[in-house]
Amino acid sequence: MPDRRTRVVDSASAAPLAASLAAFRHELGLPDAFPEPVEAEARSAAAAHPLPDADLTDVPFLTIDPAGSTDLDQALHLARTPGGFRVLYAIADVPSLVRPDGAVDTEARHRGQTLYAPDGRVPLHPAAIGEDAGSLLPDVVRGAFVWDIALDGRGHATAAQVSRARIRSRRQWSYEEAQAAIDDGSAPQELALLSEVGPLRIACERERGGASLNTPDEEIVFRDGAYTLQRRATLPVEEWNAQLSLLTGMAAGSLMLEAGVGILRTMPAPSPDAFAAFRTQTAALGLPWAEGVPYGEYLHSLNRAEPRAAAVLQAATALFRGAGYVVLDGEPPADPQQSAIAAPYAHVTAPLRRLVDRWGLVICEALCAGLPVPEWARSSLGELPSIMGASNRLAAQLDSGAVDRVEAALLSSRIGAVLDATVLAVRNGTVLVQLDDPAVTASVPRWDGVTPGDRVRLRVTAADIPTGKVGFEPADATPSSAAPPLSARRR
Repeated sequence: MPDRRTRVVDSASAAPLAASLAAFRHELGLPDAFPEPVEAEARSAAAAHPLPDADLTDVPFLTIDPAGSTDLDQALHLARTPGGFRVLYAIADVPSLVRPDGAVDTEARHRGQTLYAPDGRVPLHPAAIGEDAGSLLPDVVRGAFVWDIALDGRGHATAAQVSRARIRSRRQWSYEEAQAAIDDGSAPQELALLSEVGPLRIACERERGGASLNTPDEEIVFRDGAYTLQRRATLPVEEWNAQLSLLTGMAAGSLMLEAGVGILRTMPAPSPDAFAAFRTQTAALGLPWAEGVPYGEYLHSLNRAEPRAAAVLQAATALFRGAGYVVLDGEPPADPQQSAIAAPYAHVTAPLRRLVDRWGLVICEALCAGLPVPEWARSSLGELPSIMGASNRLAAQLDSGAVDRVEAALLSSRIGAVLDATVLAVRNGTVLVQLDDPAVTASVPRWDGVTPGDRVRLRVTAADIPTGKVGFEPADATPSSAAPPLSARRR
């Protein structure tokens, strides 16, 4: 089971936290609901939703998502073949439910993506689409873009295509249920094979020189009327499932590059100076990155439970920067790679929750069928990078600010308490630390002798719920006289 560290916000802090989160949503200008014309168009589209002629309802698809999810973008079916494996990866047919330049489309372009706040989601689409007609719920027939990808015995893709078909998912699995069934041998073959295909795809990623940080997730959970902050390591099945999404995105990226039309998700490779600085940091932390070992392989080799490894992973974030979207319409870009994946890549697997995927799906379908790309999609490609960039910035701001406020609520009753922590980084006049419990990451004024990877003890000095600002001081050392005042945090 994954490592879980959870702390519950006490009852005295619950009301101020709820008020702070509501005020923060208002400050960011997040909408509370969809305008009625948008809701009405979504209901009409759902009621009249035509299904594709191709019929794959006899294939036992399944979904794997967090427990309780209702916006199900992907369903999978895995089968063994004489030469390796066949991956059928069905993606929600959102384009058939959204009229170009209609009310739903206009609102979706304004939103960009589903935003996740502790006190509720801000969805990309109305529920009639996002949680009903477009969602690949179990035991109902749905339209989908079905990717059919052949893998050889080592997990390398040898062929890929996508077309629309009607499907019927047999079961909605949670990650925990899927992992347990695979572990105890009760999983059906279409799920059990994920434990073979997933590791093979991870090995392929390492061969390519790709890398994934796979740091523990920090999640805000609202359960039984209380907010909690939970840090947990991902289950193996989550990483295996993510590899199927990456596989599909790489297939889409290759199709787009070959045809010279589409939109890629790119990230530049780290500079030689960035690699050199990171290598120096790993040596200083006592976990040296050996010459000749790909950095993805090195990151995969780290023991995530080791405090020094947490500091290395924090340092590695400097290598994963500059992600964006590049439009293809003719000449390929100078650098089409997503460097963390080490391949061209496109977003096509989450159209219920991310705007750009709707374009990617219809483009790839047209390319595989030998048809012209729909004019509405081609003519509006240039708008997407700015829309998605603004939406991603808003999502990051919402996530950071919400976590700040929950952390402040968790610590508000512990002023003066001394807590254990790991030093992640030392930056100019501050020290970035990760508390053991609660799972808080914060900045502390620097003090003499502290280095990344150290285990330290910190005293809580401030926790302001309305602003999300928290403060700490070292319990066993004197901060440097050059240190700045205690800050709110952060990562």
